[in-house]
Amino acid sequence: MNLPQMEELEQGLLMQPWAWLQLAENSLLAKAYITRQGYALLVSDLQQVWHEQVDTSVISQRAKELNKRLTAPPEAFLRHLDDLLRPLLKDASCPGTATFSCDRVAEALILQVRSELSGLPFYWNFHCILASPSLVSQHLIRPLMGMSLALQCQVRDLTTLLHMKDLEIQDYQESGATLSRDRLKTEPFEESSFLERFMVEKLPEACSVGDGRPFIANLQSMYMAVTRQAIQVGQKHHDTGDPHTSSSAFSQGTDNQRLNQLEEPVSSTPSLPGPETEPTVSSGPMQKPQLLKVKRKKLRGLFS
Repeated sequence: MNLPQMEELEQGLLMQPWAWLQLAENSLLAKAYITRQGYALLVSDLQQVWHEQVDTSVISQRAKELNKRLTAPPEAFLRHLDDLLRPLLKDASCPGTATFSCDRVAEALILQVRSELSGLPFYWNFHCILASPSLVSQHLIRPLMGMSLALQCQVRDLTTLLHMKDLEIQDYQESGATLSRDRLKTEPFEESSFLERFMVEKLPEACSVGDGRPFIANLQSMYMAVTRQAIQVGQKHHDTGDPHTSSSAFSQGTDNQRLNQLEEPVSSTPSLPGPETEPTVSSGPMQKPQLLKVKRKKLRGLFS
């Protein structure tokens, strides 16, 4: 696999959302990216992270070892793996016709797949080894830090909005307006007291990670927006020849055309040649919440 193909797999994997899997007693987070040249897979049980990235030569050799009765080019096996992983990563409760299981051998994780191809049994083993610290940082630590900063920015904007609304209501009250419905009355927003109550009352439940499902269910659009932004920033500095961002950007070294292609996968894996599927548009970069424009006329309806 040449350098551009490796970079395509690395950046493609980075921009994929995480999926939650329940394989027997194993609760896992996983993401995958498949092209005609190979695949990249990342799996975590929230204790460790495993990774495998292979090219067509490994695909051909492993296919011969596991499927002696099947003869096909590596692109065909990659297309079939894409068809098997797509429903699993999109909805783990409906994994399609394939059977998935996993075993841990020493520090490795073996994800086993059983299905059929051209009417014959098809077997595949994903041999995932422990991910390097830099890979864990790239896919988890840095994106989660970016998400935390983005959420903090959202909180600041919402706090500003609440203060503005309080000032607007105060202006109505000083003009002699009163609420027509007492149940709508609220106290002026006090940020410090709100944060204190949140830390005591809401924080234990809010930060309960569990098996990872809350992260998968609620935050994947932000995760993808943050990773996409990091790649775009890295690409910008790469084009300008800035050497200081090579270690801080998540992944670098592709042209704009490849970056645009990476933003188009239907689910957690991109489409290979085969049955056509309708693409799902990925969430765009996170936008700051817009200030709510409440018409004075509408707000006056609450006051008599």
